[in-house]
Amino acid sequence: MDYAALGVAGIAILVAVTLLARRIRVATPLVLVLVGVGISYLPGVPPVEVPPELILAGVLPPLLYGAAVTVPLVDLRRNLRTIVSLSVVLVLVSAFGIGLLLYALFPDLSFAGALALGAVVSPPDAVAATSIARRLGLPPRLVTVLEGEGLVNDATALVLLRTSIAAVGASVELWAAAGGFLLSAVGALAIGLAVGVVTTEVRRRLDDPVLDTAISFAVPFVAFIPAEEVGASGVLAVVAAGIWSGHRSASTLSASSRINERLNWRTVLFLLENGVFLLMGLELRDIVDEVHEADLGVGTAVAYGILTLVVLTLLRFGFLVPLLLGIRRHKAHVAARTRRVRRGLERLRSARGDERPSRRERAAARILRRRGADLRALRSQGLGWRGGLVLGWAGMRGVVTLAAAQSLPSETPYRAQLVLIAFTVAIGSLLVNGGTLPTVIRLSGIRGSDAVEDQRHLAELVAELTRAGMRAVDEGVRALPEGTVVDDETVERVRRDTAMKAERVAERADDMAADLDASLTPRAAYLLLRRKALDAEREALREARGAGEHPSRVLARAQRILDQEEARLGRRGDAG
Repeated sequence: MDYAALGVAGIAILVAVTLLARRIRVATPLVLVLVGVGISYLPGVPPVEVPPELILAGVLPPLLYGAAVTVPLVDLRRNLRTIVSLSVVLVLVSAFGIGLLLYALFPDLSFAGALALGAVVSPPDAVAATSIARRLGLPPRLVTVLEGEGLVNDATALVLLRTSIAAVGASVELWAAAGGFLLSAVGALAIGLAVGVVTTEVRRRLDDPVLDTAISFAVPFVAFIPAEEVGASGVLAVVAAGIWSGHRSASTLSASSRINERLNWRTVLFLLENGVFLLMGLELRDIVDEVHEADLGVGTAVAYGILTLVVLTLLRFGFLVPLLLGIRRHKAHVAARTRRVRRGLERLRSARGDERPSRRERAAARILRRRGADLRALRSQGLGWRGGLVLGWAGMRGVVTLAAAQSLPSETPYRAQLVLIAFTVAIGSLLVNGGTLPTVIRLSGIRGSDAVEDQRHLAELVAELTRAGMRAVDEGVRALPEGTVVDDETVERVRRDTAMKAERVAERADDMAADLDASLTPRAAYLLLRRKALDAEREALREARGAGEHPSRVLARAQRILDQEEARLGRRGDAG
């Protein structure tokens, strides 16, 4: 079978399994792994072995970049302590804990070799966890923590893996290893931010969404390759570039570029995220066959893998106890700092009298506004024991664990068994933790964000934006050159169009608050009738195309007009 046929078959499997998973309400990664395992044991299916470099250098960079550009910077800042604790400290604790366990289980394995596998199995994969979290509507802060942990923990684990492999058969001092780890992180952040700044400026000067999106596909590799060449963490560089690009896109890219990029990247991420889980299942047969040829049996390796998974879970829950206590203390600290800033601002205001606010007072007001928002977010989205329970159980491992295990040197003692242990941890966590995570979420009683409250906040924000737009209209009319005549009807039309968004969102908020399910709300009736009209317009366009009375270029333009209207209706239905 040639590569084209394999590609078509792979895409067909991904689409079919995704539809099946949605129908049976199971996370897609779990079903894909099981399907891959089943396919690998079908008669006539050859062993599948994917080079680990293809995953670590070819698939992981775009996966992380695509996730990083969608994570709001303000949410990362608010949860930075928690994310760093989970993605750096917990990864190191887990790696050393599993390293000690494997060092005791395998007498011929050096501690550096055991630590290498500890680094391999320590980072959770956020794809499966966040897909379940979004489907079940977890609180936004919990989703942000899971996403942030998944972005950074791979970098921590891969740097530790590289250090451990270098230490096999050599003497490496602890301080030298720690210094190398720190330099790798700092260098990666510097390179990633530089790439993000440069590529954002280049894309800002382009007015073609196609060219802009094409450059975005290259950004993760532009960050990854030079970082790896200088010995820094390519993964962390990709994350830094992605976060910066996502943060700046709202102010530097056109609306058409952002929409085009978002749609194209959704397709790419769908194929990559789901494809790697299918590959995980397909590789099982070859891994098991390799262990059969070694001294230590498959059953023993699988048992060690299960033990490793249990220890990893216990370490994660044990780490979360002091972390959650620290979050509670941090909330109190933020509240105290907010009160101090408020008192300082009041003293500045009382000292100035009737004079204009000073620069220091304006800066204090900005700080107070930000800290007040942070405090409200911490109070409304706190991580209590319910969130800790879900966070602890959401430690599923993924394809990075398997690819990193296969990158172990061939001369490593018990290499085949170590790879199977890593595979057992990954598959076991996906099936056990991932399969039962919805039940854990329901039993914990944790609630997601309130849709009505979110719509109310959206209405307030859009109203604020509309007021800014109205002021700009008035200032624009006053700033026109003397003698320029603009009729009142034109100005009023601009005002109506500017106010339309706020009216629509406010109407949607009122409808949701009223919970009018017995009859159609005015907004629902509008959407229903407008879509019926659009269907009739499409049918008329189809007949016009068949009659051949209009040039094809005119028909294509009419098609685009209807497509744009349909897209607007879809967005109105979603956001109000």
